[in-house]
Amino acid sequence: MKKPDSLRAHILSAVKELQRDPDRMFIHTSNGNIRCTGAKGLSFEYVYELSFVLQDYAGDLDAVMIPLFDWVRVHQSDLLMNLDKSREAFKFETVLLNNNLVDLSLTFQLTERVIVKRQDNGTLDITFPEEPQYEEPLDPQPMQLIDSNTGEILAQWTSTAP
Repeated sequence: MKKPDSLRAHILSAVKELQRDPDRMFIHTSNGNIRCTGAKGLSFEYVYELSFVLQDYAGDLDAVMIPLFDWVRVHQSDLLMNLDKSREAFKFETVLLNNNLVDLSLTFQLTERVIVKRQDNGTLDITFPEEPQYEEPLDPQPMQLIDSNTGEILAQWTSTAP
């Protein structure tokens, strides 16, 4: 599975508060299934819930959510484009630890296709196709999330591209 590592790298590169102590972010998967049919090939699909957990986070939650949705827009865009899915796609819980710290748990479902093709020499070639794009993605560009009250940069990243 490639998406958990991709999401982790994207969020860590974007969120200033997490760059100071990246060990406060945990990602794990649960309720996973593997879909494989009786078709001629051995291609299959992972389907799982990804849990994204921040502990003792002192930053603005929007500084995490906006880069996260930018990543989802490219890597699992059906969660945003399908109105039935988007209504309940992202489930979260928070624990307010004190006036400055929060624990956040965010859960959403991901899928990953694995294409397996037999080569002429009998070996199997594995590829991980990009997700279908429902609209033409923008070229990668620098993004900044700035607190309008303080002018502080909360998050900074280059928008994702397929």
